Amino acid sequence: MTPEQIFSGRELARNDLYFFARWMFLRNRKYRWIRGDHHKQICDALMKVYRGETKRLIINIPPRYSKTELAVKCFIAWTLGHHPDSEYIHTSYGATLAENNSMDVREMIASEEYRAIFPKTVLLTEKVSNWKTTAGGTLYSTGSMGGVTGFGAGKHRPGFSGAIIIDDPLKADEALSDTIRAKVNNWFQNTLESRKNSRDTPIILIMQRLHEDDLAGWLLNGGNGEKWEHLCIPAINPDGTALWPEKHTIEELRRMEASAPYVFAGQYMQNPAPLDGGIFKPGKIEIIDALPAENIQWVRGWDLAASADGDYTAGVKIGRAQSGKFIIADIIRERMNPGDSDALIYNTANADGRRTLISIPQDPGQAGKKQAFYFVQKLAGYRVITSPESGPKTTRAFPVASQINVGNVSMLRSSWNIPFVEEMRMFPNGRHDDMIDALSRAFGEITEMKRPLNIRI
Repeated sequence: MTPEQIFSGRELARNDLYFFARWMFLRNRKYRWIRGDHHKQICDALMKVYRGETKRLIINIPPRYSKTELAVKCFIAWTLGHHPDSEYIHTSYGATLAENNSMDVREMIASEEYRAIFPKTVLLTEKVSNWKTTAGGTLYSTGSMGGVTGFGAGKHRPGFSGAIIIDDPLKADEALSDTIRAKVNNWFQNTLESRKNSRDTPIILIMQRLHEDDLAGWLLNGGNGEKWEHLCIPAINPDGTALWPEKHTIEELRRMEASAPYVFAGQYMQNPAPLDGGIFKPGKIEIIDALPAENIQWVRGWDLAASADGDYTAGVKIGRAQSGKFIIADIIRERMNPGDSDALIYNTANADGRRTLISIPQDPGQAGKKQAFYFVQKLAGYRVITSPESGPKTTRAFPVASQINVGNVSMLRSSWNIPFVEEMRMFPNGRHDDMIDALSRAFGEITEMKRPLNIRI
């Protein structure tokens, strides 16, 4: 490369983030970056943040598609080159990962090529998780839910002055935990968001989608009350071609999708459940307008909400005909206080009739036993079973899912069909699973019963 080419390359790298990323890759690693169209899309979105056109940005993209290289390492280094006093907070699901990213940024700034492009940006300290520049710039890195007391991002002055950058706040194997998701979302709202030194300090979240209510989903659904710019980049383009064929060919992607459709839908397609469902294939359910004229056994299974603020209380009525086919005849789903569910269960039992078995979950401990005894007393004259839930939700759902997926389950046409199908499609990555839990309970009971003989209902 001639001196003139090097001079021109450095000038272009100084003025454009996308060129900077490619140039630093070439100069430091001595070979060209095999890039895809999505790399420029990411850089274009980040340039809007730098220019102040975007204050809140979410980028959803598959794992190992250069998101950290561009949105964390190159973006911080390039913007520090223009504004050496900028202040950043960077978080990831693990403190070690965030610190490694911080170290890579520091090493990039210390490199000979970077100093040739941005000679005014000079490191002052050599710490890993919290280092500074001679101009007063800082980068503090921590894990999700880590402490950030005493640190801030951005400055009270015009122009770009730093950012909060979140890279994969959840590990894939943590996403199914309601508790961990809630903790991450609460940490963002109650701790991290407050570390902006200015209302103009931008926040960037870049992650693979893992659950309908992960941090990206929560924010896009209005979680913190702000409007977010959203760049969604699935691994398969709308025309059916591969996003980055040099990374994954379309044949490889389809094979990955077939082997793990539920994981692929979230992490690679940025839609946290496959269109036809993961565990459940709701498209296999026949919708009928009337019950068949044959003997049917009925069970109503319940799932009880702990409060009126989050989940629903749901009751699912399922029957087994003499033919062996299962029929979902009715679903009740209400958001209410635990005390109000008593009347709902009693009134529903009255409407279902005394031949419908009622199955109610029993909480662990003495309080659960007392509650179970109360229900049995209140429903005197009805057939009632109370029992603790056993095993994970997915394990309890597999038996009824297998019957649905082979087309052995139908359901009566009703207004509850659409939300029920949507919950099946998202399970277990959905925000709610009340109807599925109630269905699993009812199905478990009905498969333990003997086949109907000559009872006609």
